[in-house]
Amino acid sequence: MGSERMEMRKRQMSVAQETPSAAQAQHGIGNRASNACCFCWCCCCSCSCLTVRNQDEERERRTSHELRAESIPNCESSPTPTLEEVNAWAQSFDKLMITPAGRNAFREFLRTEFSEENMLFWMACEELKQESNKSVIEEKARLIYEDYISILSPKEVSLDSRVREVINRNMLEPSQHTFDDAQLQIYTLMHRDSYPRFMNSAIYKDLLQSLSEKSIKA
Repeated sequence: MGSERMEMRKRQMSVAQETPSAAQAQHGIGNRASNACCFCWCCCCSCSCLTVRNQDEERERRTSHELRAESIPNCESSPTPTLEEVNAWAQSFDKLMITPAGRNAFREFLRTEFSEENMLFWMACEELKQESNKSVIEEKARLIYEDYISILSPKEVSLDSRVREVINRNMLEPSQHTFDDAQLQIYTLMHRDSYPRFMNSAIYKDLLQSLSEKSIKA
């Protein structure tokens, strides 16, 4: 009986020593399978070709996002307009658009009519005209096209077929003036369509009244 017990104990100890090794082997196989590259079917921990490609794509997305953010500016910084300036806005659309405060107030109104893209497009074109670097001009022109000209964009501005044809020709070799015809057409649209309603809007009237009251108190 003593010898049988000794033999059973030896077998139990032998099994216990073998079990961790088997578990470790299976764990290693699992890691290799999960890390296997789906393109080159190797058992490496990482695939250098995928890493490089992902880094390049991320860099392109970041550059495009930064330029796109620049092409869609927040409200321009400007001092509070004077009563004289706000009264001048009623004299002509040009006097409204020439001042940052005027553009901000008009843009706020356009937002209520869901047509802010007209002002954003006009501002993006103005910014493009100030650019001199050829590669930046090409990239900004591409972003403007994607954001405001493409029929797939939710911010597409309303342009006639003639102007669209001009833009498509100009995009073959983009310049600061690629969208000049389109910018003029949108400027005219805002002037004839939105500007009269802005002058009768609560946004304009409230601003005018506020400045008038301050002037009287002063």
